[in-house]
Amino acid sequence: MKRLQLVLIMLLCGMPITSRAQTDPDKIAAVEKKQVIDSVTSILESNYVFPEVAAKMNSLLRNKLENKEYQKIKDPQEFAQVLTKDVQSISNDLHLRIGFDPEGISRRRNASQSAKDSIAFAERQLQSNRANNYGFKEVKILDGNIGYLNLTGFFNVDEEAGATAHAAMNLLANADALIIDLRQNGGGSPSMIQLITSYLYGPNRVHLNNFYHRPGDSRTQTWTLPYVPGKRRPDIDVYVLTSQRTFSAAEEFSYNLRNLERATLVGEVTGGGAHPGGTQIATDRFTIWVPTGRAINPITDTNWEGVGVEPHVKVAANEALDVAKITALETILKRRADQDNFHIEWALEGIKAMKETIHLDEDTLKSYAGNFGPRKIHIKDGSLYYQRDEGPEYLLIPMSKDKFLIEEIPYFRIQLLKETGKVVALQGLYNNGRSDKNLKD
Repeated sequence: MKRLQLVLIMLLCGMPITSRAQTDPDKIAAVEKKQVIDSVTSILESNYVFPEVAAKMNSLLRNKLENKEYQKIKDPQEFAQVLTKDVQSISNDLHLRIGFDPEGISRRRNASQSAKDSIAFAERQLQSNRANNYGFKEVKILDGNIGYLNLTGFFNVDEEAGATAHAAMNLLANADALIIDLRQNGGGSPSMIQLITSYLYGPNRVHLNNFYHRPGDSRTQTWTLPYVPGKRRPDIDVYVLTSQRTFSAAEEFSYNLRNLERATLVGEVTGGGAHPGGTQIATDRFTIWVPTGRAINPITDTNWEGVGVEPHVKVAANEALDVAKITALETILKRRADQDNFHIEWALEGIKAMKETIHLDEDTLKSYAGNFGPRKIHIKDGSLYYQRDEGPEYLLIPMSKDKFLIEEIPYFRIQLLKETGKVVALQGLYNNGRSDKNLKD
C-alpha cells in the first residue's frame, strides 16, 4: 500500500518512475534474449533460402537458449556476434548475420511515421549515396591508355546512379584495355552489374544470371541492356581485380564475366557469398540480414557460395593492379607488333621499373649531382632530387644506373649522359618520343 501511494504521488506531481527492472541500454536481459531468438527463428523459418538449413539453425538457437548457454552474455553487441557465429556454424552463409542497431531501427521506423520523416530519411540516404559517388571511387586513364575503374559498391540504378555510371563508362570509352578494381567492393545491386556489363557487349542481349527467391517461390533473370548511352566496347580487353574482401554482387560481376570468358580475373579468391537478401527488423534493438534467394548461373547452373570466385591469375591483392597493367600492355604490344607502340613501351618500362629496386652507391650519386642549365640535381637523404629553375623538388626513381623516372610527372624521364666516364649532360625524355638536352655546368 505504501508503494502504491508513492507511485500515485509521483504521478500526480509529474515525477518520472524508475523501476529497478528498467532495461540498461548497454546490457541485455534474459527476457530480451528470448524475444530476439523467437523473432530471429521465425524470420529464418519463413524466409531463409534453404528451409531445411533454417530448421537446423533454429534448433541450435532454441537448444542453447533452453540450456542457458547465453546466460552469461550481458553485452547486446556480443550477443549479436555470438548468434551470428552460431547460425553461420550451421549454414556457412557469410551473408547471414544478426546485428545490434537500435539507432538504425529507430530511424527506419520513424521514416514511416509521417511524410516529413520519410522525406528526411530519403534525403539522408541520397546524401550518403552522393558522398560515396554511387561506388565510383576513381575513374582515370593510366599510362599506355589503360582505363581504370575503382568501383567500391554496386548501387541500385536510379537516375543519379545511372548518370554516374554512364559518365564513368564513357570517360573510359577510348581506352585500349580496361581494369575494373573490385578489391574493396562488398557488393550491392544486380541492376548496376547489368548496366556496367552492358557497356562491355554489343546491342544483342547476353544472359548474365538467374535468381531464385524463396519468399515468393519465384525466379528472375538478368540480361545485358539493348541500349546504353554512349559507346559500347565489346572489343576491349577487360581485367577484374579481386581480393578476399570482394563479396556478394562484386563476386557475381566477376563470376559472370569469368564464365562468359569476357574478362581476365587477377588477384585473390573472393569471399564466397552468393545469396541475395536484405536486412529485417527482429526487435526494437536487433536486426537480421537474411538471405532469401540464391544465384544460379546459366552456364554453370550453380554459384560461388562458400567457395568464392577463382581468379585466372592468383596474386596477392596489393600486387593485382601492377600485374594487370603489365599483362594488358604486353597483350596490346603482341597484338600491334607491326605498329608504332612507343607510348605502350614507355608505360610498360615505367611500371616494371617501379617494381624493381636499383641501388646507386654514394660515388655515383655524387657524380650525378650538379647544375644542367635551368635543371638541377642534388642529393638529399641519400637519394637524388630533380628541380627545374625554382620549381618543386622531385624524387628521382632509378630505372637503370643512369635513367630515372619521376612518379609525379609520368610523361617525363631523365637520362644522364657520359663521356669518358664523366657526366656531361642531362637528357629529358618524353612519352611522345621527343627529347631535349642540357649540358652540365
